[in-house]
Amino acid sequence: MIKIYNKSSRLLLMLITTVFMLSSCSTDWLDGEPKGRLTEDDLPPGSLEGLVFAAYASLRSEGTSGLPYAAIHNIRSDDASLGGSVGDEAGAGPIFDNFQYPKDYWLINNYWTNHYQAIAATNRVMAAADSIGITTDETLSLVAEAKFIRAWAYFNMVRAFGEVPKIDFRIYTQDQANVPKSSVADIYALIDADLQAAVMNLPLKWESRYIGRLTKGAAYALQAKTFLARSQWGKALAAAQSVINSGQYDLSVPYDQIFTEKGENSSESVFEIQALYNQNVKDFGITWAGRQGVRGSGAMDLGWGWNVPNTRLIDAYEANDPRKEATILFAGTTTNYRETIPTGLAREYWNKKVYTDPAIRAQTGSRFGEWFNLRIIRYADVVLMAAEAANETGDQQTALNYLELVRARARGANSAILPRVTTTNQVELRNAIRHERQVELGMENERFFDLVRWGIDIETMHAAGKTGYQERNRFLPIPQPEIDRSGGVLKQNPNY
Repeated sequence: MIKIYNKSSRLLLMLITTVFMLSSCSTDWLDGEPKGRLTEDDLPPGSLEGLVFAAYASLRSEGTSGLPYAAIHNIRSDDASLGGSVGDEAGAGPIFDNFQYPKDYWLINNYWTNHYQAIAATNRVMAAADSIGITTDETLSLVAEAKFIRAWAYFNMVRAFGEVPKIDFRIYTQDQANVPKSSVADIYALIDADLQAAVMNLPLKWESRYIGRLTKGAAYALQAKTFLARSQWGKALAAAQSVINSGQYDLSVPYDQIFTEKGENSSESVFEIQALYNQNVKDFGITWAGRQGVRGSGAMDLGWGWNVPNTRLIDAYEANDPRKEATILFAGTTTNYRETIPTGLAREYWNKKVYTDPAIRAQTGSRFGEWFNLRIIRYADVVLMAAEAANETGDQQTALNYLELVRARARGANSAILPRVTTTNQVELRNAIRHERQVELGMENERFFDLVRWGIDIETMHAAGKTGYQERNRFLPIPQPEIDRSGGVLKQNPNY
């Protein structure tokens, strides 16, 4: 059976419950009983769990799993471009391809708003848990799920905007949300505390009926990513190795199967945003695949066509690297599904990692992939983070071993390609690991932020022809509508 029908009834119930809560309480972050008035009797069994499921549901917003996420995490990199149609290019191309950020643009505004909505949903969980004062293992685990989501949301925000308001409490009135920006260090302190609670209290794994829920491995993986962003190599290595040594993940899935419907929630999956969509259930999907699908006509009208690979990514692959064909969908080629991608469209290349199964399109009655999960962290990313951190701490042999794990999977049975990297020179190995991240994680939301944390973003962007990029563009401007609503409490980022 295909994935859209074989997800467990428990997950379906979770999603239905969640959406009901959100639709009926869409503004309850601005109202409700003040903290301290809630008692255990006020929360029927399962209600705290329901709040946690609402936090999961917040991840399916446009800003956290749709076009704003693709634009901010991918299109701004050196090896991806806006795509879409000529009209799109004229409007949004200067923004994301050449970094002429406006202070009021819907994609950036949505990214901000939807991340704070996710944060508000997690704060509701913590407020409810604090009010009832129950500290069972189950309650601690539920709170840990919320803290992971809050840490992930703030990690996105601090990387995208720099200093942002720190709201780590439930909001009951609009004025409570009107707080000034906190320092980057303060935001990371909250992230660190949330992730420490998550690694302490999340389970290693869930029963199969809870597919897609957050685990200890996901918390360690995000922790490693946040440490790498600050060049805290020893801590990053320890966190990444906690994932590796857990025995919960592996690289057994062939690379060309990872980004198919059958490859969802596989042994490589560390954190995926879950989607559910069929002819009967249409409210639990996400727009991730549809915003990037081939922009053609008829049966090949698969989406908006935004976020496409460019020649810089194509040229980055070593000779005969199978990951190239698994990542880039070339016009004029025939896919494994026996579909031929037309020539003469607006683009020659498309993102193959969002290409959907035509059989599922027919069964759902949709061409736009609303059922397609968004992979946020996968195990290969964790292994490469461990390789990078090991190299930076001077343990080149450990770094080489981890690097080889990823290359060996990509190589498969073909020993004539992707030769083993053997250099123990730290600089040479650093460059090899950086290259491996580019091709292993191509079109997967990492490249822009990798370039920034490596401090090579300006030179790399300019070499790619994105000459409008300058240091200030590491951070987006604070959306002007947010500044206006704050009455000047929020201050614009420097040089905007």
